[in-house]
Amino acid sequence: MTDLQAFQDDTRAWLEDNCPQEMRNLSFHWEDAHEIYARPEAKIWLERMAEKGWVAPTWPSEYGGGGLDPERAAILNQEMKRIAATPPSSGMGLTMIGPTLLEFGTEEQKQRHIPSICDGSIRWCQGYSEPGAGSDLAALQCKAVLEGDHFVINGQKIWTSGAQYADWMFALVRTDPNAPKHDGISFVLLDMHQDGVTIKPISLISGSSPFCETFLDNAVARRDDLVGELNKGWTVGKRLLQFERSGIGGLAGASKKKAQPKKRNEIADLAKQYTGEENGRIADQGTRQKVLDHSMRERAFQLTAQRVAQESQSGKTPGDVTSIFKLVGANLSRNGTELKSELMGYQGLGWEGEGFTAQELDSTRLWLNSRAVTIYGGTNEVQMNIISKRVLGLPE
Repeated sequence: MTDLQAFQDDTRAWLEDNCPQEMRNLSFHWEDAHEIYARPEAKIWLERMAEKGWVAPTWPSEYGGGGLDPERAAILNQEMKRIAATPPSSGMGLTMIGPTLLEFGTEEQKQRHIPSICDGSIRWCQGYSEPGAGSDLAALQCKAVLEGDHFVINGQKIWTSGAQYADWMFALVRTDPNAPKHDGISFVLLDMHQDGVTIKPISLISGSSPFCETFLDNAVARRDDLVGELNKGWTVGKRLLQFERSGIGGLAGASKKKAQPKKRNEIADLAKQYTGEENGRIADQGTRQKVLDHSMRERAFQLTAQRVAQESQSGKTPGDVTSIFKLVGANLSRNGTELKSELMGYQGLGWEGEGFTAQELDSTRLWLNSRAVTIYGGTNEVQMNIISKRVLGLPE
């Protein structure tokens, strides 16, 4: 028996014994993550996985990660998928600030912040966008003044996802108002549990409030929590966005995926259910073509993401090419939910009431939520600008 086979056998047995049944076969939108992870069985699952280091299986073990090589990480991913295990933790700590600190943070910053991400004890939010600095993020005006061993921060951030649940924020702040707008920005970390932080959730058309307004009035960030150099935070901030976009676009974890048994085509099943079926296939030719076109694009995207992830050196997140995947992935997500609602006809437009099934009501909310994915993490227009300039090398 090879070492990898032994690892797979041990991993399979451990997961079977330690993953609670309540944490299997769950399907939820990221907006519902806080409720899912507040469950008692979710905390048990998190504690067990954190003890193994498998909350962040490829991160260095000295910071609380699993220290697994790509082959073993792929096996763990495969075995978790086999039992449909819910990831033990989620959020911006794992997908955004954690990888950024591993690349740009000091040793002290890594020792202080990475372990709490690995054990799920600290939640993070992002302080980037402002009322006057969305697509043009470098126009941000949130001001930070260095006073001795700390920064005093004043300003407003908006669309801060999950701020009402977060313990810490990573933020871009202006530390030199006289420098060109891309140069006078710094990247800092600040504690959300202080008097200078006020959070106001924003209600969306989908009925949820995952986004917030965050007001910083003489809020404090430690000088030791400056990531990278003073006034050079734009470089750090851009790299973090690449980590974010790789997750939204499906690159994160793509290299770990093994071949899986063929799954049923959910959209094709919906088409048969709502528009009719003949000899095992969608009855209407026009509908059949729409479903086929979307399925082919989706599969091509998945295979391309997997290939690019495998080609990336040392499993590192690619650079500007992540904008391609963010753009295409966002459009696929939006178009997929739109097609599902279209297939359901008027049953796919229900908000509430006894005349609609839970699946139909969920479809409406997902359709509305999908509009946001083309905006957060950088709008489609921003991604196309990056692709044209940084990937294709077109003139300004």
